[in-house]
Amino acid sequence: MRALAAVALALLIPSAAPASDGASLGGPFRLIDLTGTPRTDADFHGSYPLIYFGFTHCPDLCPRSLGTMSAVLDELSARAPQKAQRLALLFITVDPERDTVAVIKDYVAKFHPRLIGLTGSAQEIEGVTRTYGAFYAPVPEGDAGYAMDHSGFIVLMGPAGEYLTHFESDVSVEELVAELERRVAP
Repeated sequence: MRALAAVALALLIPSAAPASDGASLGGPFRLIDLTGTPRTDADFHGSYPLIYFGFTHCPDLCPRSLGTMSAVLDELSARAPQKAQRLALLFITVDPERDTVAVIKDYVAKFHPRLIGLTGSAQEIEGVTRTYGAFYAPVPEGDAGYAMDHSGFIVLMGPAGEYLTHFESDVSVEELVAELERRVAP
């Protein structure tokens, strides 16, 4: 799974960096948050969204990445509280069939109180993943069950909704905090 996600990242992310024609990674989306409230990308303008695409039934990559993001926010809060206030942690599901509002609400509660879980229709999820360069595909598993193969990177967007950078899922808390201290304006 990790190798396939790495191939997808290699194929998608390089084209997502600002191109000579002005194209870039990111853009408009409309999803539903863990309270059932519609949210758009514009709701996060002015902040620095740190976005992870995954699913609640993920056995290892998603919990590890969301745990890292949570630890990063705690560490940044201790070292640079004004910068930490500008950070928005977003978890966007790639499995809207199973990841309902209630399921996401329970799931994100295990990580950080500021982690915002987002879901939507299959078409909305397909659109936001395409816009942000994320990969996902269902993988049959057992008796009519399935897992999701998905990219495992964390995207950092800027306060105007612009792509800043991305991090591999195995980024350390220290590396990510240092990068956020450098990039996030107080």
